[in-house]
Order: sequence, then structure tokens, then C-alpha cells
Amino acid sequence: MKPSAHRDGEAAQPDDLEAQAWRWLRLLTSGEARELDAQRFRRWIGASPSHRAAYHDVKRRWDAIEEPARELLRRRPEAATLREPRPAVPLRQRRAFIGAAVSAAAAAGVVVAVAPPGLWQGPDAWQADDHTAAGEQRTVAVPGDVDVTLNTRTSVRREVVAGRMVGLDLLAGEAAIDLRGTRGAFVVVAGAGRSVAESGSFQVRRWDGKVCVTCLEGRVRVEHPAGVRQLEARQQTVYHATSVSGIAGVDPDTASAWRQGMLVFQQTRLADALEEIDRYRPGRVLLLNDAARDKPVSGRFAIASLDLALWQLQEAFDLRARSLPGGLLVLS
Repeated sequence: MKPSAHRDGEAAQPDDLEAQAWRWLRLLTSGEARELDAQRFRRWIGASPSHRAAYHDVKRRWDAIEEPARELLRRRPEAATLREPRPAVPLRQRRAFIGAAVSAAAAAGVVVAVAPPGLWQGPDAWQADDHTAAGEQRTVAVPGDVDVTLNTRTSVRREVVAGRMVGLDLLAGEAAIDLRGTRGAFVVVAGAGRSVAESGSFQVRRWDGKVCVTCLEGRVRVEHPAGVRQLEARQQTVYHATSVSGIAGVDPDTASAWRQGMLVFQQTRLADALEEIDRYRPGRVLLLNDAARDKPVSGRFAIASLDLALWQLQEAFDLRARSLPGGLLVLS
């Protein structure tokens, strides 16, 4: 049964309200709530002061639960009864769920320099052969036995020899490389290092001064002045300008979820989750609530509905949201 206010005119009993509040909280923190759920939740919590008090009470208790218990609650079957196919809602309506009024930057108590949407990348990106805007993903047309998929805010220069594309210079963002059959080495240069593969599938991400290389299938050789890393399937390494990390295991389905239009977080810091969401939307998200920065986020969020994802996180972590000019969203 979906959580809802009583329709028969009788006041809901405290135990009933508590059970409904728990179901709403599990849905809002699951990453699977939809637009219709947002409308129903607003009606439910606004039905009476008792509804709002019940929700805030279970929310305080939820915050005190250890992580294994949280995971158990997320998996309880009651949450599954809340999910059903729902019609798509236009983006302008989804944005309304954030519930933030447009105000001057001074009202937020911060001074922020905001660039126009689409101009967050550096000048190097302007020299790219191929690039994508915020939230855009596309496949680069490459003759032969290689597929190149560019993620959001990505800029690349093609390396072509004798009319054949043999590699990429990743200026910013993220690229997925799928190699089929036998061919010469394909090289992705990013920052101080380069990744070399002859077959299989791998991803290279360059963002915020670091480069992350993930091998999904086959083998990838990562060459860096500080050392060489030979990656097998389901392995990953990260390097900066002067250092390279060791090799870590990775879940390929999670790492490549963006190619299916999803973002997947598994006990990810809220600050890191918001930074990742920020890559896919115009403007920027600024988190001013220091107490919430390290709280864990788990769930699956559709890239096409990130305004809804932000609304869910706002509700789950008791954040206030304010929308400012230039696409800036302040969470406090």
C-alpha cells in the first residue's frame, strides 16, 4: 500500500503515521522515486503537523542507524510496493520539485562567479575535434573496428595516421573505448599519462586534475612518468601530474552505468555524489552544509532526471535549496 493520508476523515493513529513515514523515507533514499512520488509525498507531509512531525522523527532515527542496518532497510520488500511505471514529466515541472525560489546571490550569503552554461571547460577544449555539452553523450563516428563514446562535458582531439584514427587526446571529461577484433594499439593520452590497448573495452576520465583509467574487458597498459600499471578486466588506477596510484578492483556495471543513462552511488559521500551530478547538468551545485558532506549516498539515479535526484537528496538530508542566477543551486 502506498503511504498516504487517511481519506475517511478519521485522524491517522501515531503508529500508522510512523509506518507511513518509514516507507516514504525508504523510497526517498532509494534513488528510485519518480515525479509522481514527489507530488504524493508533498501532499502527505502537508496533510497535518502530525505527518510532518512523524517524518522528521523517523528521519532523525534513520540518521542514527548503522550502515548495515540502513542497507537492510533499503532492501525491505515494503519499499518495492511503492514503485510502479510512471509517465514522463517535462523538465520544467521536475525543476519545481526542488522548491527553491530564485533570489539574488547576496541572499545566499556567498559571492559566486558564475560562467554561462556550456563554458565550464578550459580553453584547451575549444581546440577539440569533438566535444559534448553538459548532460550530452554521443558516439564519435570512427571507421573500422573501434567505437568511441563521449560522456558529458568531454573534449577530445583525434590522432589520425594515414587516414586511420589510432588514438585520442582527452582534453577533459570521459571517453569509453570499445575495440573489436585485431588491430594495432589504440592510445588515449590524458594529462601526464597514456593508456594503450589492442582489444577489449576501457574508459578514461580526466577531471579536476586527475585521470582515472578503468579496464572493463581485456587489458590496458597505463604508462606514466611515475610508473606503469597493467590493468586487467575489472581493474582501475588513478594518476595525477606527478604520481600514479596502485591497482584497485572495480564493479564494471557501476563504472559504466553512465552509458545506460544512470548514475550509481554505493556509500558515496554526499559531497562526491553532488560533484558527480554536477558534471551532467548546466550550472553548478554548491553544498554549504558541512555536517552533511560526509554522509553516505546509495542509489541509482537517471541522468535524464537529475533535478528529481537533487530533490530526493534535499529531502533525505534535510537540506534547504536556493536557485540563483546562472544555474547555481545552493544547498544548505
